[in-house]
Amino acid sequence: MARRAALDRLTDFRGRVVLVPLDERGGLWIAELGGLNWICAFSDVDALARFAAARGEAEREWPYLRITGARLLDELIPALDAPCGVALDAAGAGGAIFPPVRGVVPESAALDGEVVA
Repeated sequence: MARRAALDRLTDFRGRVVLVPLDERGGLWIAELGGLNWICAFSDVDALARFAAARGEAEREWPYLRITGARLLDELIPALDAPCGVALDAAGAGGAIFPPVRGVVPESAALDGEVVA
């Protein structure tokens, strides 16, 4: 049952538009946790504001990219130099993580996929 819930959550994420904060150079804002890079994505502006407040950075401007979850997983993550997962609504109770594994990201970007040289 947990696997079905995880697949439903992934399907929902792929079909929704999320907000991804940008860094000072205009690139994706990426956090490192547990030796892995994570793109923080948010369901809406309120979720992003909660995250900023939790970091003590509510006063600064947080520019962001609006993108579908599918495009983030299928196009942007494979274009990065290192494996990267997605953390959805990181400061909220209903958050989720989508690790860089087969079935979530393309095999070429998956930690458990074949490495294409």
